[in-house]
Amino acid sequence: MPDLAAVDVSLKAMEAQVQAIRRRLQEEREDIPKAKKLVEQSLKQQRRLQHILANMPTGMREDVFATPLEQNSSKMLPEFLNFSSVVPEVTDRDLKIKEEPTAAPKKGKGPAPRWYISTEELDSLSSYMRGRLTLEKVNIAINEVASYADGNAHLVACTKKKLSEDTWEKALELRDIAATESVKGKHFFLETDIKGPGLKLDNTGKAIITVLRHLGRIHETRIGHHRVFILSKQH
Repeated sequence: MPDLAAVDVSLKAMEAQVQAIRRRLQEEREDIPKAKKLVEQSLKQQRRLQHILANMPTGMREDVFATPLEQNSSKMLPEFLNFSSVVPEVTDRDLKIKEEPTAAPKKGKGPAPRWYISTEELDSLSSYMRGRLTLEKVNIAINEVASYADGNAHLVACTKKKLSEDTWEKALELRDIAATESVKGKHFFLETDIKGPGLKLDNTGKAIITVLRHLGRIHETRIGHHRVFILSKQH
């Protein structure tokens, strides 16, 4: 007769293996929704990048894709177009990380949004509002106001020892604005920042501001004596 004790040990070992397999299958089932969410986020990011590339001002597009060397070097791309930083490689380990709520953007963290308009959006405007504006002019202005916002975010984040006295006074003023409820955690620029060359406080510049506000790229508020424009993120 077989050794009953040995059979019992074998059965228990098999049961333990079955339980381990069941646990693994359960973990895999729990990972499926997380994997789907990562795929959805990647597709959303892909659509966003396609929109940016399709509507990027010609001059910027030429700078980004000027040579094969530059195409192969992520360092040559602006941070907001750096695919490797925007869409990280997904690994099995990523699927097991607990989901965390998305935090509001911190001051000085990440580039200002550059939500370019499309031809369809420009064509949807009334002829009175559109006037002589072109897609190129409006998108160059979008890039320029984003650079204003990046500059302001940098000043807000800087310490006093890194700035001159005059610049420090401006940084303190920007910090007060950045701390207000309507602006906190967002990228912004002031009307006084608008100095060209892509956007000026002339009739064309005012028309562009009106279009950007109408299309939801910016919204405006007044804080103290400042006219403040807050940049919107792409949906």
